[in-house]
Amino acid sequence: LFEVTCNGAATKEDAKIISKSVVCSTLTKAAVFGKDANWGRIVCAMGYSGAQFDPEKVDLFFESAAGKLQIIENGVALNYSEEKATEILSEPKVTAIADLKEGDAAATAWGCDLTHEYISINADYRS
Repeated sequence: LFEVTCNGAATKEDAKIISKSVVCSTLTKAAVFGKDANWGRIVCAMGYSGAQFDPEKVDLFFESAAGKLQIIENGVALNYSEEKATEILSEPKVTAIADLKEGDAAATAWGCDLTHEYISINADYRS
């Protein structure tokens, strides 16, 4: 399970749009499957969502049963532990949390990673 929570949005609609954009991003899903804390793919999906926010204010975290780790602070990547990030992303349920610091609205979207099996299942039939 891949969960994306957007906090601190100016509007509920912006929070929903951003959460859905990130959770539906195939590049982000592939990074989660690969246990790669690729924050660039998340920020990219946030950017092309169409929602309004200042990327220089964004804080980004990954969280799972293995703990919580901040990856970005005020739009800048932190010197985080790759080992800890991999440990967090290795759990069955992973959450990406973006704090936009634009307001009080929040939303959460749910999805899954993008695995070899998922691709095989969905490419193995014709409609």
